[in-house]
Amino acid sequence: MTITLTSLNVPDQAPGIKMANEIGEQPRVLAGLLDSDRRQFVALADIIKKASPRFVLLAARGTSDHAALYAKYLIEISLGLPVGLASPSTLTAYGANPQLEGVLWLAVSQSGGSPDLVESTAAARRLGALTVAVTNSLESPLAGAAEHHLDIRAGSETAVAATKSYTAQLLALWLLVDAWRGGTSNGAAGLPEWAASVLADDTVLEVAGGYRFADRIITTGRGYSYPTAREGALKLMETSYLPAQAFSGADLLHGPFAMIDSQHPVIAVVPEGIGGTAMRPVLERLEDRGAHVCVVGDPSAALPGSLVLPLPAGVPEELSPILQILPLQRLALQLSVERGNDPDAPRGLLKVTETW
Repeated sequence: MTITLTSLNVPDQAPGIKMANEIGEQPRVLAGLLDSDRRQFVALADIIKKASPRFVLLAARGTSDHAALYAKYLIEISLGLPVGLASPSTLTAYGANPQLEGVLWLAVSQSGGSPDLVESTAAARRLGALTVAVTNSLESPLAGAAEHHLDIRAGSETAVAATKSYTAQLLALWLLVDAWRGGTSNGAAGLPEWAASVLADDTVLEVAGGYRFADRIITTGRGYSYPTAREGALKLMETSYLPAQAFSGADLLHGPFAMIDSQHPVIAVVPEGIGGTAMRPVLERLEDRGAHVCVVGDPSAALPGSLVLPLPAGVPEELSPILQILPLQRLALQLSVERGNDPDAPRGLLKVTETW
């Protein structure tokens, strides 16, 4: 079965219909977030600037962990602050009491319901951190545990695999950072139209047909695109049960490069800009190895014989992850359906995963 986003006239009970609908909602969700009252971002940015944090800690799990990684790149590059990914278990399981005065603790979660994120955020607040929760639920325990809350406004998401909530997280985090650095957010105005054009391109269905019988896929990217590589791999694993490993382009050229061959696809996320330039040597090495490469992003970066899932030209590199993940979401959806699975109900998974 092929589920396209241009004609979703399939029965409501069809495998993947929830995920397909939520993928298709993303231009509207992005437009809604851009059209929302920007005062929540400006007001929170003012609070953060007044606190003048010396360090940022990001706490998240699963898909939200990749949104947090995107925020790490944003903050380090555009604000010059050191950023780390927190280990909630140090506060919850081990009972550590780190000195968190002068630290911004940014907890990112779709549901805001995972106990370890809630408890670690509450602990960070007690230990002196300025705590902010970024969730899709105003009434969530995490929103209550943090001193401040940022609503991503993605609306109800019923498919187990997160799609629209992920891109809404990315945009909400970008809007916060942009307000923090004194921007006007105008650079993101084209996102809804760009997203619609990416989703209207059915080239990804051809790629899915070619990858249907793959038994392993590698994803790779650098800079802002590395979180996309990780999120793309996660989507393939949770919907198609397909072993997918994500590597920074730099790390891929070390030990993992030994497993590259012509039998297993490599999806390379290559934006316009610095990250794309940094991926050129990686693509050349992959070509020398005879790898089967699919480039997501800049068509001009693709070497002869590579598949291409193009993105619109002229998109600022720091915003490109919001678009890069869209064809990878569609690829995961289509591969899952073609392999006889139901991406709306992956085996062993629930919409809200509780970890301690």
